[in-house]
Amino acid sequence: MYKAISCFLFSFLFSTQLLAVEERIISSEVLGYKLKYWVHVPDGVTEAMPVLYVTDGNGYKRNGLVETSNSLVKRGKVDPHIIVMVSAVDPDNSSLNRRNSQFLCNPNYVRFYKEELIPEIDRRYNTIKEQKGRGILGLSFGGLNAMYFAIQGSDTFRNIGIQSPAPHPCPSIYDDFKKSPKLPINIFLSTGTVNDKATATREFKDILVEKGYEFIYLEVAEGHNWKNWRPMLGDILITFYGK
Repeated sequence: MYKAISCFLFSFLFSTQLLAVEERIISSEVLGYKLKYWVHVPDGVTEAMPVLYVTDGNGYKRNGLVETSNSLVKRGKVDPHIIVMVSAVDPDNSSLNRRNSQFLCNPNYVRFYKEELIPEIDRRYNTIKEQKGRGILGLSFGGLNAMYFAIQGSDTFRNIGIQSPAPHPCPSIYDDFKKSPKLPINIFLSTGTVNDKATATREFKDILVEKGYEFIYLEVAEGHNWKNWRPMLGDILITFYGK
């Protein structure tokens, strides 16, 4: 069954010390274009770490995901983890945002992760190279994408973070979950209640309950914006990596 939790309301202060975030470009043969991504690796960790892959990486990067992670790790609240924030914006043309074509139940976007991005990350960093060590996180259409990754990539991703999912471009995703056997995934699901995707999210929550999933579910009295999503970042990380 699901567990409803009170929002962690994790507040962070941006440090004057710049946290290490490495910027890289990958040229995808599967997708036929280049993508930018950023990687944060905790300092001083020698053991293999889990990896959280984040779509809409620009937004999560701007809104404190790395700072939240760094603070929780330093305070001993979560195990160390690597964060890979993937941009949907063309690295050569900032006016071209590909999130709609990438996120709307696109099998090639899943293939890009499985066949290209994950192998690259596993080569460069000391990662847990198993399903249990990987997660995917997204919001809005990125939340739909995370739902799709759960169906198409549960062999690769265990932790599934879904914020304010917008499944209307891909309504078959509901039936996909209804028809699928219970998957070996760990889900964090959230929505705002003010002009957000609460109706769609609750429908999905009911399907998860019916299928017997254990998951975290959270609603907050905010809209489809970062006032909703930002305060939940600590909750997501604690759900996936909490001690």
